[in-house]
Amino acid sequence: MISNRFLSVIAVMPTLALALTLALAALPLGAAGCGGKSAAGAVDYSVSAQKNYEKGLKELEDKDWVAASKYFGFIKSRFPYSKYAVLAELRLADAQFGAEQYLEAIDSYRLFIKFHPTHDMVANGYASFRIGEGYYRQLSGDFWMFPPSSEKDQSATEDAANELKTFLDKYPDSPFRDRAREIVIKVGRRLADHEWYVARFYWDRGKPMGTVIRLRRLLERYRGVGYDEDALWLLGRAYVAVAMPDRARGVWTELVDKYPKSSHAGDARSALTSLRPGSASSSSGPAVPPSLPSGAATPSARPGAPTPTPAAPTPAAPRPSATPDASAPIAPSPTPAQPK
Repeated sequence: MISNRFLSVIAVMPTLALALTLALAALPLGAAGCGGKSAAGAVDYSVSAQKNYEKGLKELEDKDWVAASKYFGFIKSRFPYSKYAVLAELRLADAQFGAEQYLEAIDSYRLFIKFHPTHDMVANGYASFRIGEGYYRQLSGDFWMFPPSSEKDQSATEDAANELKTFLDKYPDSPFRDRAREIVIKVGRRLADHEWYVARFYWDRGKPMGTVIRLRRLLERYRGVGYDEDALWLLGRAYVAVAMPDRARGVWTELVDKYPKSSHAGDARSALTSLRPGSASSSSGPAVPPSLPSGAATPSARPGAPTPTPAAPTPAAPRPSATPDASAPIAPSPTPAQPK
C-alpha cells in the first residue's frame, strides 16, 4: 500500500517543477539586465590608434563588451608602441568587468598596476579601486532557495574588505574614495551579519565562550553597522555565563552610557544592580573558620581515637626580687683606670 507521505510528495512535485521552470526562465532576463548587451557587435576598424580607441570607448558606453574588446585588442596588436596601446590594456579590463568576468578583470588590473606603476590611472587609484569593487561584485546575494548569505563562508567578503581598505590607505586623495567607502560599509554589514549569526548559533547551543569570542570581534571590527546595542547586551550575558562578572559590568555600563534609550538599557541597569559589590552574585566565597587558640588540643583525625591529655604546665622560674638582700656581700667597685 502506498503511504500518505509518498502521496503528499507526489502532489507537491508539480508545484516545485513550476517554480523551478519560472526561476530558470527568469535567469536570461536577469543576466541581460545586469550586463547590458552581451551579443558580439559589429566593428569598423579605423587606420589610426586614436580613432579605434574612441570607437572602443563608445562601445563601452553602449555596454557592448565584445565589440569594445575587439577595438582595444586591435589597438594592442596593430599599434603596440602607441600611447593608446597602454590605455587599451586598461580598457580591456574595463570590458571584462562590464561583462561580469570579474576574476579576469581583477587579474588584468593587477597586471596593469605591475607594468605601468606610474600611469595616471594607477596614481589616482582607479585600477586599485576596481580590484576591490570586482571582489565585491562577486559576492552572492540572497535567493529564496538557498541559505542566507550570512550563513555562508565569508572569504570573498573579507577579500573585498581588505582590498578596499588597502585602497583607502594607499590613495588618500583619490576621487574614488567616496564610492569605496560606500562599498566598505556594505561589506562590513555583511561580515557583521555573519559574526552575529555565529554568535547566536553558539549561544543557542549553550556555548557562551564561543559567543564571547564572536561578539568581541564584531564590536572590535564592525562598530556602527547596527549591532552595537544587541551585541553589548548579549556579550554581558555571555560574560556572566562564563563567570566573568567584572567584564559583564563593563559592557553593560557602556550600553547604558552610550545607548540610554536602547530597548536593552533597562535590562542592563537591572543586571548591573545584581552585580554590585557585596551582593550575593559578587561575594568572595565562604568565610574562613577561626583559628584554634594557642595551646589548645588539636582533635584527632581518626574517629573514635582517645583525646590526648594536655601536658601539665611547666612551673615558671622564680623571678628575682626587686629589693636586694641586705645580708649578701657587696662586691667592691672596680678602681677606675688611671690615664697614661
